[in-house]
Amino acid sequence: MRSNIRTAATAVATAVLCAAALAGCSGDGGSSAAKKEGAADFAAASPSESKSPSPSPSVNVGKVSAVSGPLGKILVDGRGHTLYLFEADKKNKSNCSGQCAVDWPPLIVATKPVAGSGGVKAGWLSTITRSDGKKQVTYDGHPLYTFDLDKRPGEFKGQGLNQFGGKWYVLGVDGKKITTMPPGATTSPSHTGSPSPGETVSPGATGASPS
Repeated sequence: MRSNIRTAATAVATAVLCAAALAGCSGDGGSSAAKKEGAADFAAASPSESKSPSPSPSVNVGKVSAVSGPLGKILVDGRGHTLYLFEADKKNKSNCSGQCAVDWPPLIVATKPVAGSGGVKAGWLSTITRSDGKKQVTYDGHPLYTFDLDKRPGEFKGQGLNQFGGKWYVLGVDGKKITTMPPGATTSPSHTGSPSPGETVSPGATGASPS
């Protein structure tokens, strides 16, 4: 009888010890599993965060081509919009900023400009750094601009205008200004910006032949 009681007591004690050991193991295992799960979540999140796209720079297409039209063969940008020089500029130096640069947007690039078709000389294309740090395309030393009222390719409403202290002309592939006024030239289109003090306005071009 006593032997049976000792055996039973031993069995109960062993069961208690095993239960305690299992509880401890279970607790460690749960903690380790949670740590592993958290690490996996962090690793899964990290790649997506590092691959977030950066905003694209807001610049014009830096290709300069030449097209033939009523004014001769003139330079255009990558969208086919007419390019102009500003007579108040110096060689490789722009004197158009503020409201001037709003009405006459500089041709801005993020990388080197590219020569397109029409006989554009690649060696004459370069850039200057404007006061805001942006790169403006030049052709044979002339900083290049578009005109805000030229809404479509083939328009040259800025031709011959006298604004912001100088005249604006389209540019030929030979690096020289073209002063020819097109048929059906009209008075200068109006702008939202205020003209410079003492500014005069020359007849401009509509870009369309008279009806």
